[in-house]
Amino acid sequence: MPQQPPNPDAPKRTKTVDSLVRAEKLTQIAFILPAAVLVGWLGGAGLDKWLHQDWIYLAGIVLGCVAGFVQIFRLVLGQEKQLEKEDRKP
Repeated sequence: MPQQPPNPDAPKRTKTVDSLVRAEKLTQIAFILPAAVLVGWLGGAGLDKWLHQDWIYLAGIVLGCVAGFVQIFRLVLGQEKQLEKEDRKP
């Protein structure tokens, strides 16, 4: 798919706005891990009740932790790549 040329009429974003957008993306870290653990725990508890077990919630918590950490690493590495790309621009 060909890349579209930038719109000359579009307003330019200032460095302040770019910094605020970057900070907002990094504040997601505070919510990603607890949310992933909560979803894993709730999913495991639901499976425990459905399958009449009492250990699956632990697996859900562990999987939630792993998923949360993977997402955090992806977010941070993406931000680092974006910073490197912006530093190369003249």
